[in-house]
Amino acid sequence: MTSPHFLGIEVSTQQVKVMIVDDNLHVLHKCSVLFDTELPEFGTKGGAHVHADGLTVTTPTGMWVKAVDLALAKMKSAGVSFDRIVAISGTGQQHGSVYWREGARVALRSLQPDRALHDQLKDSFSIPDSPIWMDSSTTAYCRRLEQALGGAEKLADVTGCCAQERLTGNQIAKIFHTMPEEYARTERISLVSSFAASLFLGDYAAIDYSDGSGMNLLDIWTRSWSPDCLQACAPGLEERIGLPVASYSALGAVSSYMVDRYGFSADCKVIAFTGDNPGRCWS
Repeated sequence: MTSPHFLGIEVSTQQVKVMIVDDNLHVLHKCSVLFDTELPEFGTKGGAHVHADGLTVTTPTGMWVKAVDLALAKMKSAGVSFDRIVAISGTGQQHGSVYWREGARVALRSLQPDRALHDQLKDSFSIPDSPIWMDSSTTAYCRRLEQALGGAEKLADVTGCCAQERLTGNQIAKIFHTMPEEYARTERISLVSSFAASLFLGDYAAIDYSDGSGMNLLDIWTRSWSPDCLQACAPGLEERIGLPVASYSALGAVSSYMVDRYGFSADCKVIAFTGDNPGRCWS
C-alpha cells in the first residue's frame, strides 16, 4: 500500500509557498512563487502597494490567485503525483481580507478545467485590492468600535484585544463607509486563509476560530461572532463572513476543477486553513 501524501500551502506577504509531505512528515516536494519577481505585472514591492497617504497598504487579490495557478503548474511540471494527496490545508497572512462580488460563488462552483483560475476569477472581486496586515489607515474606525463596546478594555474582554488598525473588522468598517457601493455588491468576505482554501474547495470556505480571533469580531469565549462588534463595523456582516469553524474541520472534498485539471483524487479533503502566525505556533 502506498503511503498518503499531504499538501500544505501558504499565501504570505511576499510569496506563495507549497510543500508536500508523507505520513512521516518527510518533505517530498516544495516550491514557491515570489510575487515581485515572478509576477511583475502587478507592480508590487514586498508583495504590496503602499498608497500615497503612507497608511493604506493593499495587495492585488488577483495576484494571489495567479500565484496559486503558477505554484500548481510548477508542481505539475515537476511530476508531482497529485492523486496520492489525501488532504490539503494551509495558512494565509493574518488580517488581510478578500471581497467576493455577487455571483462569485457560482464562478467558483463552475470552474472549467481547461482554463486557469485567475482567468476565470478575474471579475469575481468587488474590491480588487485587498487590505492587508500592514495597513494602518483605520484609526477612526478602531475608536468607533471601542466606543460601541464600552471602551478598549471591554472590547478586549470579548475579542482578546483592543481595537487595532490592521484587524479585519476595522478594515471592513472602513470599506463600508468609504466604498458603500462596493460593499453592497460584496457577497462574501474571506480572510486570506479562507480565500486560499476556497480556491481548492471550489466554494466559499469557512473562517477558522484561530484566524477569526484576529478580526476584532469573534467572541473568544463563545467562539461565535460578537453581535455588538458586527453591528459596530458594518450592516449585513454576519451573512457576509459566514459561521466560523474549528481549525481542524474538514470543509469538504477538493473541487472537480482540481481533480480534472491536476489529477487530485476526488476523495482528497480540504481542511480549514488558518492564519500564518497561529500556524507557526502549532508547528
